[in-house]
Amino acid sequence: MNKKMKWGLIAVIVIGLAGLAIHAFVPRENKELSEAPSKAASPARSRTLNVIAETIKQSSISDGSNITALILPDEEVNLSFETSGKITSINFTEGTHVKKGQLLAKINDAQLQAQLRKLEVQLKLAEDRVFRQNALLEKEAVSKEAYEQVQTDLAMLKAEIDMVKANIAYTELRAPFDGVIGLRQVSEGAYTTPSTIVATLTKISPLKIEFAVAERYAGILKNGANLTFKVDGHLKPFAAKVYAMESHVDPTNHTFAIRALYPNTDGKLMPGRFASVALKTQEFNDAITIPSQAIVPEMGIDKVYLYKSGKAQPVTITKGIRNEDRVQVLEGLNLGDTIIISGTLQLRTGLSVTLDEIL
Repeated sequence: MNKKMKWGLIAVIVIGLAGLAIHAFVPRENKELSEAPSKAASPARSRTLNVIAETIKQSSISDGSNITALILPDEEVNLSFETSGKITSINFTEGTHVKKGQLLAKINDAQLQAQLRKLEVQLKLAEDRVFRQNALLEKEAVSKEAYEQVQTDLAMLKAEIDMVKANIAYTELRAPFDGVIGLRQVSEGAYTTPSTIVATLTKISPLKIEFAVAERYAGILKNGANLTFKVDGHLKPFAAKVYAMESHVDPTNHTFAIRALYPNTDGKLMPGRFASVALKTQEFNDAITIPSQAIVPEMGIDKVYLYKSGKAQPVTITKGIRNEDRVQVLEGLNLGDTIIISGTLQLRTGLSVTLDEIL
C-alpha cells in the first residue's frame, strides 16, 4: 500500500467516526431540550402565591364628589334715587353695616316741602268746612249734594297731600334691607338721576352657595340636604343646607343648578369667592364594601377572588356606588367571606395561596 492510499483510508475512517458521534449526540440533545419544559413547568404548577386578604364586614359608604361653587350674597342691589336732583346730604360711612329703612342720602326737596305745607293749611280749612256742612245737613239747612261736594273736595286734597309726600320720599335714599354698604360713587352737591349709582348694598348674612351637579343627581338631592364646602385660606370646612334648586335640567351642559345657605353669622366669608363643595348624594350604613384594587374586570364582568381552603376561587359581583378607595357590592359576596386584595393580576382559579395578613 503506497503512502497516498494509506492517508486516504485514514481520512475515510475519521469522517465515519465523526458522523457516528454527531448522530449519537443530536438525539440526546433534542431529548434534553424536549424534557426541559416539563421539568421547568413542574415547579410552577406547585408554586404558592403570598397574598393579603380581607374579611367582609358591614360598613358605611357614601357617593360624592367635589364641585366648584360660587359664593353669592343673600341680597345685593345698586342704590340710586327714583328722581333727579342735587344731592344735599350723604348719611353713611363706606364699608359699614346699615339697617333697613336707614336714610342714606338726600336730594333737594325744598319746593316739595313748601307745596306740602300749603296743602296742609288747606286741609284744615277743608275739614272745618265739612264739619259745618254736616251740622247744617242735620238741620236740613243745606242739601245733601252740597255736603257731598265738600266731602269730595276734602278727599281730593288728601290725595294731593299723599302725592306730594310720595314725591318727597323719592328724594330720600333708604336702605331696603340690612347689609354692608360699599364705596360711594357720588358726592354732596352732585346732580343725580335715576341712572346714577350712589353705592352698592350687600347682605352677607346668610350667604348663598351656588353650584351645578350632573343631571343624574337631579332626583336625589332634596331641599334641606346638608353639605360641606371649603374655601382657600380656611382649614376647617363650612356647613350649609340646600334650600332651592332649578326647576329643570340645563339642556346645553346637562347640569342641574342648586343653591344652599350658609349662615355666615361671624362675617368670615365674603361673596364673590369660589368654594369647593363636598357633595354626598347617597349614603349606606350597612353596606358590603371592598377595596377597589380587589376587583378584576374580565370581558365586561367584574370578579373578585375568594380565599377558600388555601385556594383562590373567582366570584362574579355586581357593583353599587363607590368612593375614593372602596366599592359597594350588591351581589356576589356575603358577610364573613375572605377576599384576596393583593396580587390579583396573578390569581387563577385553583391557584394555591398563602395568607400573609388578614385585614
